[in-house]
Amino acid sequence: MALSIKNHKYFLIFLIILSSVSRISGEWNATEPPPECTRPIGGCHDRAYALKLKIIAIFAILITSMIGICLPIITRAVPALSPDRKLFVVVKAFASGVILATGYMHVLPDSFDALKSECLPHKPWHKYPFTTLVAMFSAVLTLMVDSFAMSFFKKHYAKEPGTDQQKVVTNDSVELQNHCHGHGGVAAEGFDSTLLRCRVVAQVLELGIIVHSVIIGLSLGASDNPCTIRPLVAALCFHQMFEGMGLGGCILQANYRMKTNAIMVFFFSATTPFGIILGIGLSNVYTDNSPAALIVVGLLDAASAGLLNYMALVDLLAPDFMGAKLQGDLKLQSLCYVAVVLGAGGMSVMAIWA
Repeated sequence: MALSIKNHKYFLIFLIILSSVSRISGEWNATEPPPECTRPIGGCHDRAYALKLKIIAIFAILITSMIGICLPIITRAVPALSPDRKLFVVVKAFASGVILATGYMHVLPDSFDALKSECLPHKPWHKYPFTTLVAMFSAVLTLMVDSFAMSFFKKHYAKEPGTDQQKVVTNDSVELQNHCHGHGGVAAEGFDSTLLRCRVVAQVLELGIIVHSVIIGLSLGASDNPCTIRPLVAALCFHQMFEGMGLGGCILQANYRMKTNAIMVFFFSATTPFGIILGIGLSNVYTDNSPAALIVVGLLDAASAGLLNYMALVDLLAPDFMGAKLQGDLKLQSLCYVAVVLGAGGMSVMAIWA
């Protein structure tokens, strides 16, 4: 009898263990990605033809990126487009609208698509809005970098004790000292503060654009689907050109030396082509719908979106529209609003293809 009870006890334990294993196995199978997540997206695949399109894309995007970012910089030699003219303000407003739409219409939806993909486990990715969380804290982190950088530079370039002269940042910055707007009293604190403000804005903005550009290039380079590559290349060329115009305007106002200008132009222009080359090299091991790739791309896109949205609204649009030049000219202010809407609207239309 005791043996029978003991055997029943072991049998009961065995049933409990078996049911637990079955339940865990069922939950595991339920969270496994569907079979299509292990295969490339779409049915139009031609590796050889896709490679030709990607090589064309490398040179096309490189050239259009260089044209876009260099246009504002070379306008210094064109009197009608100098920073103190109204036309420059209108063009800058248009380019700022492009950057604003890039964050809201291109980068943020891509992050939602990646982190809400059916190829990711339902928990936690479908249960919590990680995209907006990361974008929010990315904007706050950008504000922190913005603020701390300005505090550091203002302290570093403060007036020397016992002198009436401020340290000079560069020898050729005088012509732009009144054209780069700061926040609050920054612009009124002196020439050095406004110039340094421009430089912080240009560097932080380029950082956010570069992060997104690498992701775009990587996804394009890893794809073997000509049906999606063809329209994407055309859309990216326009995208990079107009985005480059916005960044180029910031670089112009930062008034760097020629060497620094060349470095910033190179990194912006070469980042997307580099991402394409990297994607081509990793195409055998990288699939853009694998869980690891979706998570990394989704989080980086969310961080880039928060940064771009902050920069467009806080560092590019608000200082200009709240500045003395536009506040004192309602006609010019209205024209700049139209330019912002056209820039943002044009990039929003491009979201149909890219």
